[in-house]
Amino acid sequence: MIKNMFPFFLQILPIMKFVREFVINNPLCVCSDEIAAVKKDLIGEHDKMKLKQDSSHVLLKIVQEQYFMNLKIMVPDKYPLEQVSIEASESNFPNLLKVFFVGQAVEIARKCVQPPLKPNKKDPPFKPRVSLREVCEFLIKDCVKRYPLEICPCCKDRVMLRDPEEVAKDPRKRVERVYCGHLYHHGCLAKYMKTPPFKDGKFCPSCGKRIFHDKWKVTPELAEARWAHKQARERELAEVTDFLS
Repeated sequence: MIKNMFPFFLQILPIMKFVREFVINNPLCVCSDEIAAVKKDLIGEHDKMKLKQDSSHVLLKIVQEQYFMNLKIMVPDKYPLEQVSIEASESNFPNLLKVFFVGQAVEIARKCVQPPLKPNKKDPPFKPRVSLREVCEFLIKDCVKRYPLEICPCCKDRVMLRDPEEVAKDPRKRVERVYCGHLYHHGCLAKYMKTPPFKDGKFCPSCGKRIFHDKWKVTPELAEARWAHKQARERELAEVTDFLS
């Protein structure tokens, strides 16, 4: 029986050797379907994608008007059981957005391969899933393509200046991102957070969700007390000015 199968083994061994060498030399073949989907659905005319098979990297340059972000996504040997890693090598986005983009992408990739710490009993058993496409969709569609066009909920003007270099020259146009994901001009958000009404906190005019931000963490009662104090000081100054004039 084994003797009769010897010719078969002689035929199959070269094929197995070829497949092994192909996988070794083309590690990104494990996510070829995802790469094709990213090219088809997410990469625009001015964007670029380059594959580095020798280091198992997907290199992206994503552009929206004058803003861009260069991304390096590494696919591990044990993919998809292990998550992809993300690095923003170069970008002209404000640093707070760059940090958010990469940090959130890492968290999305983690959730693809690690079960939740407190799973819902009604959910089906956790199974790892591919993370490359989810990460790319978030970084491209929900970040680089979205935020340069975001409108400030307060002044209704574009939050990010069309020329990225102008942001550093005009501190009034600094960008603030709140918990719900919307962007504000720093000056607009500061004014909004410090003016009434204060009851039950402040809410985003765009989506109605409660605004949380590290720079404005005071309670509604304290915010209202500060506002009243400011108004009293302004009335006193106005009275002094009238008296002196």
